[in-house]
Amino acid sequence: MLLEICVFNTATAIAAEKAGADRIELCENYANGGTTPSYGYLKTVREQISIPVFPMIRPRGGDYFHSADEIGIIRKDMLLCKELGFEGVVFGLLNQDGTIDRENTARLTEAAYPLEVTFHRAFDRCKDPLEALETIIACGCNRILTSGQEPKVMEGLALVKQLVEQASDRIIILPGSGLNSSNVASIIHTAGVTEVHTSARIRIRSTSQYRNEKIPEDFDLDFVDAEEIRKIKAQF
Repeated sequence: MLLEICVFNTATAIAAEKAGADRIELCENYANGGTTPSYGYLKTVREQISIPVFPMIRPRGGDYFHSADEIGIIRKDMLLCKELGFEGVVFGLLNQDGTIDRENTARLTEAAYPLEVTFHRAFDRCKDPLEALETIIACGCNRILTSGQEPKVMEGLALVKQLVEQASDRIIILPGSGLNSSNVASIIHTAGVTEVHTSARIRIRSTSQYRNEKIPEDFDLDFVDAEEIRKIKAQF
């Protein structure tokens, strides 16, 4: 079993590795569902983390249909991750009708080689998941991150199991969203997966001493629950 932890800052990545994470999905902007980390963020994590790290490659929040210019940005960011020595990347592309953008997914997966490619939860927004599974396999991706097209993976567990069975070892199905130490054993047993994904996310108070009360904003920071990571690993 392999545990992937999704993180949104450098300190969290370091803490996740120390707590026992097997792989990191590296993102920025939790509120937008994750976007591409900055160059400084990428380079600092690569220098300080020894376990495999898969950066999210997503130029903006919003939908998963991307213009030609955005596809170009994704390709450039992907090549940068290759230059920096990352082990994989995470992206996902849809057409406007909810099908997988097969042409660009295949081209970007080829450009990413030898990095592994995870097709992210854009999959959970596609129209026909079983057809999409075959398309993503044909594009050469290594895994699909999914909650079974439901907000939380426990609600979509039947589809996750169906995807694992249909995939038949041709691609890895990586369940995530709402996965935790209390349900991970059930998810593994029911769906027959070999990897799991979570953020084990907690919020910590900012140490900033001054706040302008006229401009209310959330100063708290995303972090990782190290004890939760250890509890999940204990279920393997």
